[in-house]
Amino acid sequence: MPEFTSRPLDADATTYVAGHRGLVGSAIWRAMEGRGFSGLVGRSSGELDLRDRDAVFDFFAETQPRYVVLAAAKVGGILANSTYPVDFLSDNLRIQTNVMDAALEVRTERLLFLGSSCIYPKLAPQPITEDSLLTGHLEPTNDAYAIAKIAGILGVQAVRRQYGLPWISAMPTNLYGPGDNFSPTGSHVLPALIRRYDEAVASGADSVTNWGTGTPRREFLHVDDMADACLHLLEHFDGPQQVNVGTGRDTTIKEIAETIASVVGFSGETRWDTSKPDGTPQKLLDVSKLRDAGWEARIGLREGLESTVAWYREHVAELREVG
Repeated sequence: MPEFTSRPLDADATTYVAGHRGLVGSAIWRAMEGRGFSGLVGRSSGELDLRDRDAVFDFFAETQPRYVVLAAAKVGGILANSTYPVDFLSDNLRIQTNVMDAALEVRTERLLFLGSSCIYPKLAPQPITEDSLLTGHLEPTNDAYAIAKIAGILGVQAVRRQYGLPWISAMPTNLYGPGDNFSPTGSHVLPALIRRYDEAVASGADSVTNWGTGTPRREFLHVDDMADACLHLLEHFDGPQQVNVGTGRDTTIKEIAETIASVVGFSGETRWDTSKPDGTPQKLLDVSKLRDAGWEARIGLREGLESTVAWYREHVAELREVG
C-alpha cells in the first residue's frame, strides 16, 4: 500500500483531473502543464458522465491513474442552489462516489478531493477552523450542496481508515479567475458583479442594482493561487482532516462591488436590493493549517480582479454559462 512521503509528484505519471474544464480544474491543468506534467488525462462531461457509475469504472480501468484531482462538481450561486437542491445533492453525491470508488478499485495512490467553504455552519466562529465542521446548522440556501461536499470529505477519511491510502481533502474559499461561470442566473457573486458592471459600462447605464445589503463579508482567492495550493498539498501534506485554502483576509460585498466598478470604469450609482437574500453574514477561513504546510496566497485582490476582467472581456463571446 502506498505510503505518503513529502516529495515532488512524478510528472510522467498518469494524472486524471476530473472537471478539467471548470474553474478549478482548468487552473490545476494549467499549473500542471506549466510544470511539465506529461501524463495529464481529462474528459469533458460529454465524453464521460461522472454520474454514470459503469462508465466511470470503465474509464479508470483503462487509464489506471496514479494521481487524481477531483474538481468535478455541479456548482452555482445562491439562486441556483436554492432552486435546484435535488440536483445539487444527487449529482454531486454520484460524481464523488463514482470517482472515489473507481479510484479505490485501481488503488489510485494520491487523490485530492476539492470541496467548498460552505461545508461549515452558517454561524461558525470567525475565522473558521477545520474543527468547525459538523458543529452547527448550515446556510439553508446551499445546504444540499454542502451536505454532498461533507460526504466527500468523509469518503476520503473512510478510505484512509479502511485502506490506508494517503488521500486528502481541500476546502477552498470563494474562488474567481479565468474560466469562471459568468451566467446572469447561475454564477457566484464575483463573476456576476463583473458581468453586471461591465455591461453597465457598455450600455451607458447610470446605475447598477445588486442583491442584498452589501454588508456580508467574503474572502476571495484567485484560482491560480488555488491550483498552486493544490499541487503544494499533494506534494507536502498528508492527514485525514480537510485543509482550508484561502487568503486569511475578507472584505464586504460592497467593497468588492466598488473595486470592480473601478476596475471596469463604471462611474454611476450602485443600488442595493435589500429584498434579496444576503446569505451567510461572514465567511472567513482560518488558514493556519495551510500556512503550517508551507503555502500562502500570492495574488492580491485588485491585481486578480484586473486580470479577470481582462480575461472576461477577451472571452465574453464564448463564455461558459451554466445555470
